Amino acid sequence: MKLNYKRVIFVGFAFFLISAFWQAYDTIVPKILTDKFGLPQAWSGAIMALDNIFALVLLPIFGSISDKVNSKHGKRTPFIVIGAVVAAILLVSLSIPDNAQLANINAAAEVTDTECGTGYTEALGEIWDANPKVTPWKTDSVLSEKAPLQSLITREEFTAIPMTVSDENGESVINPAYTNIVVPARQSYAALATAKNATPLVIFMVLLFFTLVAMGTFRSPAVALMPDVTVKPLRSKANAVINLMGTAGGILVLLLGTVLRTGKTENALMSYTTFFAIVAGIMMVGLAIFLWKVREPQWAAEMQQQSIELGLDQPEEPTDSEAEVRRLSKGEKLSLFLILASVVFWFMGYNAVTSKYSVYASTVLDVDYNTTLLIAQAAAIVAYLPVGILSSKLGRKKMILGGVVILGASFFFASFLSADSPNLIKQLLMPLLFACAGIGWATINVNSYPMVVELSRGSNVGKYTGFYYTASMSAQVITPILSGVFLDMNFRTLFPYATFFVALAFVTMFFVRHGDAKPDAKQTVLDGVGGGDD
Repeated sequence: MKLNYKRVIFVGFAFFLISAFWQAYDTIVPKILTDKFGLPQAWSGAIMALDNIFALVLLPIFGSISDKVNSKHGKRTPFIVIGAVVAAILLVSLSIPDNAQLANINAAAEVTDTECGTGYTEALGEIWDANPKVTPWKTDSVLSEKAPLQSLITREEFTAIPMTVSDENGESVINPAYTNIVVPARQSYAALATAKNATPLVIFMVLLFFTLVAMGTFRSPAVALMPDVTVKPLRSKANAVINLMGTAGGILVLLLGTVLRTGKTENALMSYTTFFAIVAGIMMVGLAIFLWKVREPQWAAEMQQQSIELGLDQPEEPTDSEAEVRRLSKGEKLSLFLILASVVFWFMGYNAVTSKYSVYASTVLDVDYNTTLLIAQAAAIVAYLPVGILSSKLGRKKMILGGVVILGASFFFASFLSADSPNLIKQLLMPLLFACAGIGWATINVNSYPMVVELSRGSNVGKYTGFYYTASMSAQVITPILSGVFLDMNFRTLFPYATFFVALAFVTMFFVRHGDAKPDAKQTVLDGVGGGDD
């Protein structure tokens, strides 16, 4: 029994375009909300949780609906095509209110000028005169509440703060005073502009709503397509390929961000029209390749026939009433619950970092988030295929536990780094820690979804995919808001917060007893807990 890697790669283009979208969304939308609209972290986190709130409803529904579809193009393909096209168009449309708000905060835009000329000084003066209330990112005596800027610093001192200074080696670096004082004041000024004219924010939120709905309609069908065309013992390997394709989409967007310098402090208030347009183009290229190569009805039929020949499934799919007779045992139900609880916990930790790191990197670490995240994605790409192979030999549960340890340790050690850490340490250690986090996350991702659908039948893969995404999205609804509350109090809480929840995932996963790959394909569907591909 061998995995058809070429076939799975083409199926993976659906996940490729999904990941490209979410990489752009997770890194840019928080910056727009905080830098341009001036929203506090808690509110930004709440908005970032919207996609997960919609997903809680949409993913199980559309997963189950796609189970029942029987079109000439297959169960999942129609959802993928319509959803991807609509989402790409709406993504580009987000730049319209984004640019409108940029016009409303001209003074804030001027203070991202590294030349610090007359316009820069005048812009700082305008912000000071607007009387914004700020809480500096880092001070000797941290304020419990936001205070007027005028109570913290004189106008002359404020307008004399340069964006960059020279370090001990004579290299130009971001001035800590700019990060600590000017950035919060700039964001507070943006909040005042939003309060005076909320129209751009309202339009942005409406367009974001429809964009997220479009994404929610095809995510479960796209993910469910892999088990539709892959027999159960090979799904960890196949999921490794699918995740590799998704990571490739994310890396492409991060490279785009690096080229367009979206992570640079001086570009905090740049226009994202070009960025969004190119990301939408990447999505459409991925969709075109998917439609060109994937033959869903044919491949799904071949998988069902292979499963019957290997004794993995019955010759005919049961009716709904017959399917209800086949229930999970108490042990299987407990394992399913524990797997889903583990999914909740590790997403609570991981998503807190991914949704807030673009802001954290510039405010706490004074580094470009694109480079660090790119290294994490590259490490994951290298790890996916070896992890998939090892999982078939060592078992999914053991691999997940190892991945959880690696991920948690990476977040734990990252919590000790700050803007005050030596540049050499930050430049070497943070990328190394994120590389380890990428490997840990790859190990978890390759095996967690297959463990859930291992307990399903061919006729309800979409339903169990919905279970998986209900768990992951529940976590991603809560964690941006909860982590945002902590970040508003102290930005240094991000990595300790993530470490805590990843540790909880280890505890729940430790007690899982079902859902692993079978060592022998001839065994019944619920027997066996090892893994191998003959």
